[in-house]
Amino acid sequence: MQPINLSCRSRPVPSLLIRPATLRDLPELCAWNAAMAWETERKQLDPTLLERGIAGVFEQPRRGFYLVAERVGAAVGSLLLTYEWSDWRCGDFWWIQSVYVIPEARRSGVFRALHADVRQRAAAAGAVGLRLYVETENRRAQATYAELGMQRCHYLMYEMAL
Repeated sequence: MQPINLSCRSRPVPSLLIRPATLRDLPELCAWNAAMAWETERKQLDPTLLERGIAGVFEQPRRGFYLVAERVGAAVGSLLLTYEWSDWRCGDFWWIQSVYVIPEARRSGVFRALHADVRQRAAAAGAVGLRLYVETENRRAQATYAELGMQRCHYLMYEMAL
């Protein structure tokens, strides 16, 4: 992928490179997932289980893939893409998950660049749409997603731990 140069609030920012994550990114992905869980839900994740979970994506690509955003050679954010088959639409939705941008790089276009890259990749792969879920109180993230053309859907999410 080519570097993406984005500006935020008329303040120029260095170019971003969006690339697929590799196993070399595992320590940062683990740290960022743990930080995201704490920041959004005050949930402390088991580091061993988290590392195995992230490594499981690399071990079985059918589960999805991670993208990393780099600025001036340093990783500043990432996200996970997973797939959901839609029998109604005869195609895959790509789910954006585990979004994290380091605090120093927030509000500087990192997520926008990641989203643009995901959108391009998903369209090229024939995906039928993008989906994500967001913590109900995270108004800033909700506003960003809306600005990018994503719409709040009418579904509520339920879960059951097994």
